[in-house]
Amino acid sequence: MKRFLQSGIGAAVLWVIGSLLLAAVLAPWLYQGGMRLAAAAQTRELAAVLEWLGAACGRSKFGRFFDRALLFSALVLLPFLLRRIKVLRGSPEIAPEPPRALVSWPCAAAQVAAGCVIAGGLLWGMGAILDAAGAYAPRADPPSTGRLLSKILVPAVAAPLLEEWLFRGVLLGLWLRFARPAAACAGTSLLFAFLHFLKPPEGTAIADPAHPLAGFELLGKIMLHFTDPVFFVTDFASLFVVGLILAMARVRSGALWFSIGLHAGWVAAFKGYHLLYRSVENHPLRPWGVGDNLRSGLLPLLTLGLTAVICHFALRRFAAVSRASR
Repeated sequence: MKRFLQSGIGAAVLWVIGSLLLAAVLAPWLYQGGMRLAAAAQTRELAAVLEWLGAACGRSKFGRFFDRALLFSALVLLPFLLRRIKVLRGSPEIAPEPPRALVSWPCAAAQVAAGCVIAGGLLWGMGAILDAAGAYAPRADPPSTGRLLSKILVPAVAAPLLEEWLFRGVLLGLWLRFARPAAACAGTSLLFAFLHFLKPPEGTAIADPAHPLAGFELLGKIMLHFTDPVFFVTDFASLFVVGLILAMARVRSGALWFSIGLHAGWVAAFKGYHLLYRSVENHPLRPWGVGDNLRSGLLPLLTLGLTAVICHFALRRFAAVSRASR
């Protein structure tokens, strides 16, 4: 146990636990501040930004305040994690970091583009099949083109860059110094999936969101969510496989470019599809075949399996081109 806590893996786990506990402490106070701002926005004339923020706070449930508190906590504690990683990197007791491939800009751009097309194309193709099968239907009021692009492009750029740097760059790079590639990829993928589901099940209610212990009450309900077997098969497994594909792409390519492209393609297709289509309740494919979104169910898992196969051959092609150019 002591060796684990003194390792990079242990540092990452302690960072997650510390972020959760700090978020549980901060969430009730953030909720109270948000409600005060919402009340002030209704009764007084404030700056435009504060009025917008107050209106957003008034519409938000306690879970949203917990999410923001968790993000803030993770960012506040991130320097401690990075400092610990820096210390471990300088330790002579661990293996050196695996070398990273030097990828030219044209090759990097090609890897990003290929990843986008493979991941986004297959996910959207599955969505088209689900639409034809009646599991999804076009929305009656789709967003305008400008709003659609803004809702897609910002997360499709920001999320891959940040998450690939943190999970496949920093954490996986460190994990590879302590374990074999398969174990390192599995470990970071479990952490990746776990952090993406730190939210309570639908319909969760908190008796008194302003109570100092309300954050811990919500945290307990979130942890209970992981005891649901349907959730594990239809939701958690898909994100775990996504993490595995991204991690193996990083290991095989020796760089983050292909992983960034895959991640961007998935985010763009996922966001775009759900802005244009809605799930059909009580369809025979639900909940095991497909759930409320394109990452939930056995069909998304099959699509991810096909994505992994195509990625395997794409990475072989990039490796061959890289060797030929030397």
